[in-house]
Amino acid sequence: METNQHSILLTLQPGRHDGDGRRVAADAARHLGLRTGQVRSAALYAVRYPGLSEAQVASFAAACLQDPVLHSVAIDQLGAPAGFKSYILVAKGPGVTDDEGTSAQNALSDFLNEPIDTRTQHIFSKRLYWVENALPPADLRRLAEELLGNKLINRFEVGATADGVRDYTPRPGGGADARTETIQLTGLSDEQLLQLSKDNVYALNLPEMQAIRAYFDQGSVREQRLGLGLPADPTDCEMEILAQTWSEHCKHKEFSALIKYKNLETGAEEEIDGLFKTFIKGATSEVDRQLRANGNDWLIKVFSDNAGAVRINPESLFVWKVETHNSPSAIDPYGGAITGILGNNRDPLATGIGGARLLFNTNVLCFGNPDYDGPLLTGQLHPRRIFEGVRKGIEDGGNKSGVPTVNGAIVFDDRYAGKPLVYCGTGAVMPMQLAGKDSWEKVILPGDRIIMAGGRVGKDGIHGATFSSIELDEAAPATAVQIGSPITQKLAMDFLIIATRRGLIRCSTDNGAGGLSSSIGELALIPGGAVVELEKVPLKYPGLKPWEIFLSESQERFTLAVEPTKLDELLALGREMEVELTDIGFFNAEGFLDVKFDNQPIAGLSLEFLHDGVPRKTLLAEYAKPAAQEPELPAALDYNDVLVKLLGTLNICSRESVIRQYDHEVKGRTVVKPLMGATGQAPQDAAVVRFNFESWEGVAVSNGILPRFGDLDAYHMSAGSFDEAVRQIISVGGKLPNLTPGDNIFWSVNDNFCVPDSVYDPVINPDGKQKLAKLVQMCQALRDACAAYCIPLTSGKDSMKNDFKADGVKISVPPTVLYSMTAKVEDVRQVVTSDFKQADDVIYLLGETYDELGGSEFYQLYNQLGANVPQVRFDKAKELYTLVGEANEQGLIQSSHDLSDGGLAVAVAECTFGRDGLGADLDLGGYLDGELSLEAMLFSESHSRFVVTVAPEDVWAFESILEERATCLGRVTADGLLRVRYQGKELLHLDTMHLRQAWTNGPVNQTIGLEPAASLQ
Repeated sequence: METNQHSILLTLQPGRHDGDGRRVAADAARHLGLRTGQVRSAALYAVRYPGLSEAQVASFAAACLQDPVLHSVAIDQLGAPAGFKSYILVAKGPGVTDDEGTSAQNALSDFLNEPIDTRTQHIFSKRLYWVENALPPADLRRLAEELLGNKLINRFEVGATADGVRDYTPRPGGGADARTETIQLTGLSDEQLLQLSKDNVYALNLPEMQAIRAYFDQGSVREQRLGLGLPADPTDCEMEILAQTWSEHCKHKEFSALIKYKNLETGAEEEIDGLFKTFIKGATSEVDRQLRANGNDWLIKVFSDNAGAVRINPESLFVWKVETHNSPSAIDPYGGAITGILGNNRDPLATGIGGARLLFNTNVLCFGNPDYDGPLLTGQLHPRRIFEGVRKGIEDGGNKSGVPTVNGAIVFDDRYAGKPLVYCGTGAVMPMQLAGKDSWEKVILPGDRIIMAGGRVGKDGIHGATFSSIELDEAAPATAVQIGSPITQKLAMDFLIIATRRGLIRCSTDNGAGGLSSSIGELALIPGGAVVELEKVPLKYPGLKPWEIFLSESQERFTLAVEPTKLDELLALGREMEVELTDIGFFNAEGFLDVKFDNQPIAGLSLEFLHDGVPRKTLLAEYAKPAAQEPELPAALDYNDVLVKLLGTLNICSRESVIRQYDHEVKGRTVVKPLMGATGQAPQDAAVVRFNFESWEGVAVSNGILPRFGDLDAYHMSAGSFDEAVRQIISVGGKLPNLTPGDNIFWSVNDNFCVPDSVYDPVINPDGKQKLAKLVQMCQALRDACAAYCIPLTSGKDSMKNDFKADGVKISVPPTVLYSMTAKVEDVRQVVTSDFKQADDVIYLLGETYDELGGSEFYQLYNQLGANVPQVRFDKAKELYTLVGEANEQGLIQSSHDLSDGGLAVAVAECTFGRDGLGADLDLGGYLDGELSLEAMLFSESHSRFVVTVAPEDVWAFESILEERATCLGRVTADGLLRVRYQGKELLHLDTMHLRQAWTNGPVNQTIGLEPAASLQ
């Protein structure tokens, strides 16, 4: 039967709001300086299916694709609307995952009531944009490539509407490019070795390149290679495998390095035997010892798998991982972010045997000022463009996967304008036992088959691991960004859950950095070897070389270890659930990673050399305390004006216009949401998510990130970030762990360090010693915080080269650490939210305020840094958190909000946002004793503090627990005013509605939002 092709064009009916078209017109003007006039968007589908008549196509479009209220439908017609002179067609290239086309194809199968082969694409989705102005083809193509698609995956057609639309629909064909090259190392000079590394994006330094050359020069290795049919020098595939495995991204070489540390302030010198070993693994080992000594054995798996695992109860585990996707998000914000969240989803999904059920997502984002109006460096994207693309990527990654985004933060600093920081977190729940086996254990036996499950392989993501291990510049490769498909991953996720429950999978891992090279290379360590048959790997499109197939980081893929006797049943399940499964080899115990293509050897690497052969670095760190002093402020301050301005600053104002784009309600288990209260606008300290509907157990989720304090003291910045995450959980009703024997209150923390290049070089990185010293201090604070609160680290990540260099300019991020924290909540019905509940409740400040305005948002109003950085007094903090836990256990606290950005004045204002008409009447006379300035009392960001409310009838019971740690400040009022007095003088007198408007609108009319929050209701 002949295969004919029809087109279906869905356009918006006259008068309907075209949000996509308006966005394109606005972005073209803002980011590219192009004046498009109006832009109208349309959905276009090419239908290539045997025997369909035009009438059938029209009936299918009306029944399955058209919204009759919104759309007009045209079959086989691509005429432009009157008055529009240009067009842009955005199609997908051959083999590129087309979720929308696949969904339409499934609908066609239902419409025709006949099965359609899902491995053959019959419907192709596209976008068509009509542009009012007559733009030249070069401008249209620039608009298409920079704002509407990705050159790696999209095909663009542009032109004048008068010439008619050139349609494009991909046609499959071809296979892999089987060529494998030999990389000559013998005889190369040191300069030639380094140039080879740079030219091929190996991201390896000279000692590492020399170690590889020395390995291949060994007589025993040469003899062994000849026996395998390999050349004496490495193949391109072997060099790529080594570069990926030895990358900073995968090997964490700087966290494993021997560091010679000198503190120039104290004169102390020490040698640190690895930051990870000393401060992270060492701290967690000591916490684990203390937990088990007290009968708390809920810490199950740390640092040795894709994600950490802790015991919820005897039946289930909580699995938790946070990753970064900084470099990809700098060059393709949407692609970098969507693959960041989808890739991080796969970590808990493929921990242990695999098949955890995803519970929630989090995200923390660091950007440059979105209103930056200066020049951009070559290859640098505007901060707002990065912000909008990342936000959209997170939206699609979470919403389309059916996973709620429950928690996050956005930090703005000009130093993130070169490379943003994009942190993505995922929590999941897994049974303790799967098919009678411990779910968290990975077991593989020789003879088990290697199965690739999920998406196909393309050029996307090639060099992703090595690219993320070097500083970013104008020559960054577009192929380093992966391409995400949440629908494909959702199918693979559902398949994995069922397959593991049926006992069909021995264990699994995800294909992240390094693709098959990484996943198989790591799993091969378990039995002791693997043989891979690359020609069997299904490809998205033709032309990939063997090493590209093995190293590609194309998304939505898992590598499974499967017993041969269960393979047929597993393959049948894959066909049933429309998940592509491919047998691509087997595990053995021969000690080698053996890779073949069409039965020809292309790699044969010793696992010992591959994983343990990387030379250890020795790094230098020297700390010199920065010169800093407290500034002189204006003699008379208008505190009303100060508070209004603070609430509208970039780092304090509302994130509602971002939050509303994310689905935090899907699954129906989110108890404490990002915004709460009767108004739905009161910001919350931590999220709380219920594990299931069979019990009231849940998990609190928080994050701590305070990079601006690092300009004054990296130790106190790190300690404060950890404390911020802890107190957010305490604020919503969480309790510290290990306070009583066998209390079964787990805490699980991911540490994520993102720092600039910290390797000293007198020419290219002369301040490397100081940068590394800051990293040492950040790790020292982490160790001390873990010990103080008895909270373990379960997983984490470091990203070490967060610099952007172009045109002779280098932009480096401030040393940044994020602590993503989770803790068990025994009864989610007992949680506390931040918003004031009713008038006449008594307002208390818990904790102590110090003269610590250094690095504060208050000082930032005056472009000052200050000197007195907030410090964490761990003993006092733990004592207070324990008392707050006791008060919450007795139900004495009506509302609770931690004090952070902006201090007391901002926190109290935010507490009024949850209910119209509520205010606060405060008197500071009982707190100030002459040692603190009014500015410090109102705006200091001292740690370990809360503002809480207590019902009048509970005051005695509350004060008997908190005693001197609680200071009564006043009462909640019903007049809608925020009033603060001291010694009879009124410091603040503001309408809380006015304060909420300032907070909602942000600087210069909603700077950080996509559109005013009010329009999102």
